[in-house]
Amino acid sequence: MKRKWIKTGQFTAAIALSAAVLFPVGNVSVPNAATVHTAFAKTAVDPAQLQEAFKKAAKEFGVPEEILLAVSYNLTRWEQHDGKPSTSGGYGVMHLTQVDQLTQNDKGLDEAHSFQLSSQPGQHTLDQAAKLINEDPDVLKKDPAENIRGAAALLAQYAKDSLGAVPAKTEDWYGAVAKFSGSMEETAATGFADEVYSTIQNGLSRTTTDGQRLQIKPESVKENHETTKNFHFHKNKQDPRLEVPKGVDAQFIPAFYEQLSDNPGNYTDYDVADRPNFGPDIRYIVIHDTEVEYEPTINLFANPYGASANYVIRSADGQITQMVQNKDVAWHAGNWYFNMHSIGIEHEGYALQGGDWYSEQMYRASAKLVKYLATKYHIPLDRGHILSHSEVPGLSPYSQSRMHTDPGPFWDWEHYFELLGAPLKPEHGSKKIVTLKPHFETNKQIVDVEDGNLREHSTNFVYLYTEPSFDAPTITDAALPDARYDEALNWGNKAEAGQTYVLADSQGDWDAIWYAGQKAWFYNPHNKNSVEGKMLKMVTPKEGIDSIPVYGAAWPEESAYPEDVTPKSLLPLQYSITAGQVYAAEEKVKGDYYNAKVYTLSPYGVHKMVYGNEEYYRIHFNHRYAFVKASDVDVVR
Repeated sequence: MKRKWIKTGQFTAAIALSAAVLFPVGNVSVPNAATVHTAFAKTAVDPAQLQEAFKKAAKEFGVPEEILLAVSYNLTRWEQHDGKPSTSGGYGVMHLTQVDQLTQNDKGLDEAHSFQLSSQPGQHTLDQAAKLINEDPDVLKKDPAENIRGAAALLAQYAKDSLGAVPAKTEDWYGAVAKFSGSMEETAATGFADEVYSTIQNGLSRTTTDGQRLQIKPESVKENHETTKNFHFHKNKQDPRLEVPKGVDAQFIPAFYEQLSDNPGNYTDYDVADRPNFGPDIRYIVIHDTEVEYEPTINLFANPYGASANYVIRSADGQITQMVQNKDVAWHAGNWYFNMHSIGIEHEGYALQGGDWYSEQMYRASAKLVKYLATKYHIPLDRGHILSHSEVPGLSPYSQSRMHTDPGPFWDWEHYFELLGAPLKPEHGSKKIVTLKPHFETNKQIVDVEDGNLREHSTNFVYLYTEPSFDAPTITDAALPDARYDEALNWGNKAEAGQTYVLADSQGDWDAIWYAGQKAWFYNPHNKNSVEGKMLKMVTPKEGIDSIPVYGAAWPEESAYPEDVTPKSLLPLQYSITAGQVYAAEEKVKGDYYNAKVYTLSPYGVHKMVYGNEEYYRIHFNHRYAFVKASDVDVVR
């Protein structure tokens, strides 16, 4: 949600939203990267050390080791994250939370901004755990072993609260695990516990980014749901407008939709339709991050703001708030064509905060929601249809330079698609097409996140160079001529996990792709950073044409519009594709346009859908998608 768009009458105007504007942050002294690693990380030469820490804590507090391991995996995937907080204020491998301190000190929020600080016990588990083991909370943030001890003590306390004593059977820890979720909503709490017990039943093993190897052996175990009774979780009746899968914690809070004056064109924050029965079809799901916290995001959309999203997901526990019904068109993408054809999902988080991280519970809730929506609306589960906001193009050269950049370089697409049940893997389509897969956890890139400490981060992208050498400059995108190469939000010289391109050349350990009208090289020894792409049509300028334009939408031809609808202008972007260049085409579509210019409670008889005969290919062009006219290209094999 880095930049939003207000629709007012006959035009669209951009407004910038920055967390720094809403919630000013003072100067922060950032230590050298070498000093932020914990003592554990510095001395951890034994890859079994973390597993041993779980074993010792389990024995000390009487918690089954498999419970501790599975709880941790479902919260952090056993990652310590150098003691840095998640976007929901969780620390360490057990994601112990300290929301008030994070909110006040790190996020710059206080009473002057009318933001209610959290008083929920589930968002203050770090201090509770530290007190139980008589340790300083800062130690639990930095030391994985103490973090695990604190969590084990807290789980044991929850079990005593539930049953009066520490239970001997694994099945009787279900209530304590539900309580550990941090949510008092029954659906969210028991949903988390179900995930934990499923992990135990299936078993798994994993090596962390610090080289720690952990394992849960599969075990046949049932859940004792009776152990949740003493926690009195809230039972919510499901709003009939909610469109979510079963087993998720969700609520419906409507986005603002009112006429603001006598002028019916003066309204906000979305447009009514009846998709897919009336209006455009739903083809894409767009992944966003909020750039502000969960409740403020909901408050923004619930008031006259000029933007909205269909869903907002909370980082702390994966709670889903639907705000615009999917039949209607939310204003979320900054491009009306993509708004027409998509569902927008906002995730609580900050694109630039490489030290923070998107929570596992949010990833899992989002994946459940996306799988449900993909099934309901027949959307393919691939990166050609599950898009980042940063992949949406502008409608003009001006807007292309100012388009959105979320969820940014720290969204783990590979893990996300594993949760979707559609992992990024070789498709055995065409050897001429590659899909990027740089392995997020081990893909370290130097990138500037504007915190005064230029350093390596785990990222979802590879840099693109003008020549097959690290000594060569990275490429420059025509839309971002002045961007520095190492800026995290400079999308012009990066290719992200799951993006697909046509191979242009290879030389030693380097491969080149056609990208933004040029040949772009990335380091790819033994195909380390890519897999063979799926079979897609490949398009090139029609024989005899030197170059062709690219566009940010697929509008109908002028003759397709009725007299009372003003034709949309199709503006070429600041690029061209020259003869010999080849791009992968995700789909072929006919131009269409949903004319929704006024406030109305029913779209029928008011809004109009315009269908054209002009055909377009949507291509993987640069970091963003683009369209070319089918009449301008030849299909090649």
